[in-house]
Amino acid sequence: MLDNIRLHSCIVARVAETIVTNLQLPPDKDIKPPDMDLVRAGALLHDIAKTICLDGSCRHPEEGQLICEENGYDEIAHIVREHVILSSFSADDYKRGQFSAREIVYYADKRVNHDNIVSLNDRLDYIIERYSDGSNYIEHRIRTNFNVCFELENYLFSFIHFPPGDLQANLIADPF
Repeated sequence: MLDNIRLHSCIVARVAETIVTNLQLPPDKDIKPPDMDLVRAGALLHDIAKTICLDGSCRHPEEGQLICEENGYDEIAHIVREHVILSSFSADDYKRGQFSAREIVYYADKRVNHDNIVSLNDRLDYIIERYSDGSNYIEHRIRTNFNVCFELENYLFSFIHFPPGDLQANLIADPF
C-alpha cells in the first residue's frame, strides 16, 4: 500500500471511530452500535487493493474483498467490497439508529479526500472531476451514489450531537 493510501485509510478510520463513538442511540435492546473493532479494521483495510489496481487492471473494492477472504477476514471483506457503493440501503434501520460497520466505513471514506476531511459536496466534486472522464453517464452514476451517502449522513447525524460540518472539530485523537 502506498504511503498516501495508508494515510488516507488511517484518517478514514479516525472519522469512522469518531462517528461510532458519538452515536447516541435510543435505549432499545435491539439497537446496538457497530462493533468498533470491525469498523476500525474495515476502515484501515478498505483500500488494501488500491495500489495494485492503480494501473486499471482491477477494481479495488472487489480485489480488496478477495484479499481479505483469502486471509480469513470474511466480515471485513464485505465492508471492503462495499466501501465505494452500498449493495443495500435500509432507511427503516437507519431511522431507528441501526448502522453497521459497512455503512460507517462507506460514509467515512466519502468524507476523506486524500488526507483531508471534507464535506460530501467537496468530495463529490473531486470524484466527478477525477473519475467521470467527462462522461454524463458516469457523472450520473457518481451523483446517484452520493445521493445515497447524503441520505445516510442525515440519518447518522440525527444520532450525533454535532452537525456533519463539525466532524473535524470533534475528531478523536490519533491512535496511530
